[in-house]
Amino acid sequence: MIALKTYNRKELEDFISSGAFQQYDFLPVTRHRALSHIQNPKASEEDILLILALYEEKLVGYVGCFPDNFVMNGEEIRYAWLSTLYVNPEYRKKRPAKTLLKKAFEAYEGRIAITEFTKEAEALYNIMGVFEYVFPKKGKRYYFRTDAAKMIPEKKPVTQPLKPLFQMLDAAANGLISIKNVAIQKPDFNYEVLDRIDKESVGFVNGFSNRRNAEEINTFIDNPWVLEGKKDEKYLFSSFANSFKFFWIKIFDQNNKLKACFLLQLRDGYLKIPYLFSNDGSDEVVRVLNYFIITHKIKGFTSYQTRLNKTIQQSKVFSHIYERDFNREYLFHKNLLELLPDNFNPDYQDGDGDCMMT
Repeated sequence: MIALKTYNRKELEDFISSGAFQQYDFLPVTRHRALSHIQNPKASEEDILLILALYEEKLVGYVGCFPDNFVMNGEEIRYAWLSTLYVNPEYRKKRPAKTLLKKAFEAYEGRIAITEFTKEAEALYNIMGVFEYVFPKKGKRYYFRTDAAKMIPEKKPVTQPLKPLFQMLDAAANGLISIKNVAIQKPDFNYEVLDRIDKESVGFVNGFSNRRNAEEINTFIDNPWVLEGKKDEKYLFSSFANSFKFFWIKIFDQNNKLKACFLLQLRDGYLKIPYLFSNDGSDEVVRVLNYFIITHKIKGFTSYQTRLNKTIQQSKVFSHIYERDFNREYLFHKNLLELLPDNFNPDYQDGDGDCMMT
């Protein structure tokens, strides 16, 4: 019979501090990811953050919960994102995944949301019969350099022996791209690049209607789920990368007042824009973004920022070589949807939920 073990903030902290989380054949969480969950400003002391499934004292699966909320008309609606779900394939007949999900539903009274899920996980969520697809976002991925040596063998493993050839082709193509980009000049207006949100930006950011304020965003910049280093093979979700950094960029007008701010996340040559705050500075954002991409030799950039993507499509300076359409789906439990008004729009930014973490 499957036994469940739950961890709230204090229990998770003790679990990590004692080193007990390392006793299993695979890790249910990393130390730094657990610390990020513990520091989450929207997590209460009682909220369940991690659930383990055990069979004869052997870890067979786990699910992570990441608390969040909506505040409408002064009323708080608390819910949680499912941030991880893993089951040892050898024990799937014991149905630990369904047991874990039902426990998460119980812990949050069905107030559960999910995004960035795998096809396999999506099939399970649909089988549960309690989720609905809501608030889809259309995005773009822009490519700036060729990366055949990585992408082709990943999609077609039989081409692995050809990797040296792909590397030579990448070097040649990217060399030509670098020559072309030499002529790109730094934007001629004032902007700054920082590693986190500074005091000057806080008031500007908090003047927008957001799911996260500046202080919360800084909390997750300071407590990332991914660190730079070698991957831990015992943990099956994102935990380490060769490079993983955040950049906070401020754009000023002619009177040296903030006009736009945005957060960039750079991971192993690929860029995301978790947060963008701008009333009328989209063109300047594109110009700074393009210069950043060129100087940092970015391979690809993904954005679900609708207005920014529209400005990029109209821009003559954005130097991408190829683009693809992407969709981000959200699944909301029916119990959560029942608490939300008709025609509700969460107006999520790219980094909301757990999307800025990995």
